[in-house]
Amino acid sequence: MGGCFSDVRGGQQAVGGVQQGPNSAVTNNNGGHNDAVDYFYRSRGDVPMFTQLELSLSACKLRDCDFNSKSDPMAVVYAKNRDGKLHELGRTEVILNNLNPQWIMKVAVAFQFEVVQPLLFHVYDVDTKYYNVPLKSLKLKDQEFLGEASCVLSEIVTKQSRSLTLNLHNKQGQSGLRKLGTLTIQVEETVASRTVVELIFRCTQLENMDLFSKSDPFLRISRIVESGGSIPICKTEVVNNNLNPRWKPVCLGLQQFGSKENPLLIECFDFNSSGNHVLIGKLQKSVAELEQLIKERSSANFVKPSTHKEHEKILKGQLFVDHYHEKEQYGFLDYMASGFQLNFMVAVDFTASNGNPQNLDSLHYIDPAGRLNSYQQAIKEVGEVIQFYDSDRRFPACGFGGRTFNGTVSHCFNLNGSASVSEVEGVEGIMDAYTSALHNIALAGPTIFGPVINRAAQIAGQSLCQNSSQYYVLLIITDGVVTDLQETIDAVVRASDLPLSILIVGVGGADFKQMEILDADNGHRLESSKGRIATRDIVQFVSMREVHSGQISVVQSLLEELPGQFLTYMRNRDIKPCIPSINPFPPAVA
Repeated sequence: MGGCFSDVRGGQQAVGGVQQGPNSAVTNNNGGHNDAVDYFYRSRGDVPMFTQLELSLSACKLRDCDFNSKSDPMAVVYAKNRDGKLHELGRTEVILNNLNPQWIMKVAVAFQFEVVQPLLFHVYDVDTKYYNVPLKSLKLKDQEFLGEASCVLSEIVTKQSRSLTLNLHNKQGQSGLRKLGTLTIQVEETVASRTVVELIFRCTQLENMDLFSKSDPFLRISRIVESGGSIPICKTEVVNNNLNPRWKPVCLGLQQFGSKENPLLIECFDFNSSGNHVLIGKLQKSVAELEQLIKERSSANFVKPSTHKEHEKILKGQLFVDHYHEKEQYGFLDYMASGFQLNFMVAVDFTASNGNPQNLDSLHYIDPAGRLNSYQQAIKEVGEVIQFYDSDRRFPACGFGGRTFNGTVSHCFNLNGSASVSEVEGVEGIMDAYTSALHNIALAGPTIFGPVINRAAQIAGQSLCQNSSQYYVLLIITDGVVTDLQETIDAVVRASDLPLSILIVGVGGADFKQMEILDADNGHRLESSKGRIATRDIVQFVSMREVHSGQISVVQSLLEELPGQFLTYMRNRDIKPCIPSINPFPPAVA
């Protein structure tokens, strides 16, 4: 890895532990992107934004298709792609003479929080003449079809039992007069362990690489692979102008370094804003050896390659481990399965710059043919993902920048027209309330975010006194430049202490540079007008221009940071999930 590995997005911000995606059981300790790891994978065209799961299947009261014995069932699992095509994920084994099978073979699936993942399950009675044929070679059209069921993967992972029982029906979607039985799906993560190692590193007598000041050191930790190369898994923050730095704690996940005996490459660099960081020194230690350093109260010297490849220069600079602690660190799915919920809220821009809703070129134009405008598209796509994490599916929906029925301009009014109740039923309820509001609200302005953020913060704040298992997600859809930028920043900074994330979708052709400031992806947290720094980054912004270009998905772009923001909030407050005891084959419900 060369010079600019570490500052694609994160600047000098600390990155304290690898993540294979925000949904992994172990993510970095500050909840942001691990830019070193992110760069490594993205440079190879691979963005691992998923958690590996295994599906266990069982069925109850299947239809008996055999004359002299019972059916011999096998289950097949499919993923449904966006274009509606089915992709087979796997098959179970065949169980002989059993109408209540509990299959042993698992089916692997990659869970992506930011994507709706429809699954289809087919159950077949396998003909006896195929018993010696490998499973993959079985022609399904030659087998007796027993029934099918479908669901979305999110429906399973959000259950406290991590299981879901579905009624089987025929391919026309009906069970008919005859009961076809039920299928139960149980999901488990395939991560090796939730164990993480928390470390605090310190260095002394580092070599000075700068002319007019001292070095600005940071550490990068990489896992050495069998091929001889290395994969970065962690980097610390930068300590400015210091040859004896001590960094904030970093967390290394067991599934990232494999075992405590696997060698790690620890490199110390002098930070340069250009991205051309200068190597101060490096050393190689396993996690077990790092643990030994603190036990023995000893240190390790950095080395530096010399001009001759076979020689290395031993440096005065030394690495110390001031803290070593092994602990369990829970992932996003652990919280969802133990009853934590995401509560969805929407705020829609009703400013005049959107154009008259009656005109075809308006961003609020409702197409009689059913084609969604940008506002409808954002509501539908984001809502369809988040709704599975909200049990009652009742969502507060408001507008801003519109002139309401009493003639005054409001920057936070209920879309459903109610003076008191803002909640609507489901994503369709939001869509209906939005369409209705276009007939009753006159577009006005200016574009002000402060009131809707403050309302969301008030709702999130009130929940703290009642239930710590609630987390709120505010979606703001806007076409304009924010006119209350400083007030908005102040509101975001105040809200950063609350269980709240803010997603902003920019529609139309406006200049959205101000949104990038709110997004704070440059490594600098927002600062209020009173000098207070945001506790964490809670804003994610995406422009629909990029979405419509086909380069990215609005849902994936908006939601990719949400699990990390959620985990940062929970871990900062030491809120732990209650992990349920899971029976791999719970009794199916007839």
